[in-house]
Amino acid sequence: MPSRKKPRSVLIRVGVPVVTAAALGTGVWGFAAANASQPAVKLPPTGAGFDYQIGEAYTPPTGVGVVSRDNSAEPAKGLYNICYINAFQSQPGDSSSGDEGKWSGLLLKNSSGRLAEDPDWEGEYALDISTPAKRQALAAKMDATIDKCADKGFDAVEPDNYDSYTRFDGLTAADAEAYMSLLVEHAHSRNLAIAQKNTAELAGKAKSLGIDFAVTEECGAYDECGDYEKAFGDHVVDIEYSKKGLKAACAGWSDKFAIVRRDENVSAPGDDDYLRGTCGN
Repeated sequence: MPSRKKPRSVLIRVGVPVVTAAALGTGVWGFAAANASQPAVKLPPTGAGFDYQIGEAYTPPTGVGVVSRDNSAEPAKGLYNICYINAFQSQPGDSSSGDEGKWSGLLLKNSSGRLAEDPDWEGEYALDISTPAKRQALAAKMDATIDKCADKGFDAVEPDNYDSYTRFDGLTAADAEAYMSLLVEHAHSRNLAIAQKNTAELAGKAKSLGIDFAVTEECGAYDECGDYEKAFGDHVVDIEYSKKGLKAACAGWSDKFAIVRRDENVSAPGDDDYLRGTCGN
């Protein structure tokens, strides 16, 4: 996967694996179920209009069928709603370079003994998923946020920073996968679908971990859309931040993926930075 600086959209981010079958059901929704005892989860409709609102919730534009919002927001009535959670890093304000805050004992430290801060975003620190005990403790905390998403009526969760192991020494892909499997298990127990956020290099492991669909940033710009299609079929939701990226994503996947172009601040209408584009305009 090409290395790249994360877009500004991430600034406001606030077990036993279950294997699913991402098969289309009747109607516009797809359904995934591991076995008779695992409740079916609803997958995002393919090729639907999409809006990425993790910065600020607002009335979805006409034609939108899928929306992603921060877990602090309410879902949009009548649409497929994805609940954004910052699952692999702390939120700004949760901790500081000398204080682990609510993550006491569960934040990664660097070789100097200081908290490992995201190289792009000040105030975000890596959760220490390097041991089974810490993964269990972190998942227990994250489960409360997943529960909040379910209680509000969201259809799915979007755990961000799955790729944190690529930016921090001391973490591995195996750590990320093991931690994700715990999040998958709990999301499914609440009848929520769960997305893989970016991290194309792990897309081939998604089915074995029970991940249901993908939320990608700039798969068109970085020529990764095919990698996600191979792993998730048409159940891919993509955000592009450039005209070139939107054109590339739309050229190959406009009839399959839910695609939108947004400004990097993920602004609301009325803001100077607000930008939203689709494959049709």
